[in-house]
Amino acid sequence: MRRLLPEPAELDDDALVEAYRLPAGRSLRVNFVASLDGAVTVGGVSEGLGSLGDKRVFRVLRALADAVLVGHGTAAAEGYRPVTADSAVGRLRASIGRPPAAPVVVVSRRASLDPASGLVTGAVEPTLCVTCEAADPDRRAALEAAGAHLLVCGEDDVDLPTAIERLAERGLEQLVCEGGPQLLRGALTAGLVDELDLTLSPALVGGEARLLDAALPGPQRLRLRQLLEEDGVLFARYALDDPGAR
Repeated sequence: MRRLLPEPAELDDDALVEAYRLPAGRSLRVNFVASLDGAVTVGGVSEGLGSLGDKRVFRVLRALADAVLVGHGTAAAEGYRPVTADSAVGRLRASIGRPPAAPVVVVSRRASLDPASGLVTGAVEPTLCVTCEAADPDRRAALEAAGAHLLVCGEDDVDLPTAIERLAERGLEQLVCEGGPQLLRGALTAGLVDELDLTLSPALVGGEARLLDAALPGPQRLRLRQLLEEDGVLFARYALDDPGAR
């Protein structure tokens, strides 16, 4: 993989980790792969847009994060599994001095996460479900009985700022959010996103889910911090403007 910006260079695996490493402190970075026309799925999943380089960046972002944040729809459609020590991400985490396992945080207003899923039953670091007071009490109880940890944030809908605050209180300060579009829009609207890591696949798809599922209250301005390339695929790091400027 080669870096185009800010300074051209060839990046090996160690340099790729350093290219995405963040300073200590709280952050929410969002990771998406999209086609040139803005589609984020092919046939309902993102795999058709990815590349070997995209998979490497995906693993690096997970390895550097304290936790993975994802909407329930994306987790279900993509067949999410726990981040365990014997996984590729777990081994990478260990190699860079991080705890091998990491929790997955699933956002679901209805607490729809299946308590019998491997994401819950196979987790070493318990899977967290962020939900709200309106979620069915029986679903919430079933998830807790299966070993998931619940964070109830908000009354009729998930209060994302409160959720991020409570995750930080648990030591989960640096989060990588992997979608979907609804969660991205909610996080942007709430002014929570610090960085967008966008893999741009040289493909046209049409008719699929887009990067955002609805209009934002106003345009969000981003600054290009880094641009990598491999096999015609671009890997961009965008920083969002300060919330006060939006």
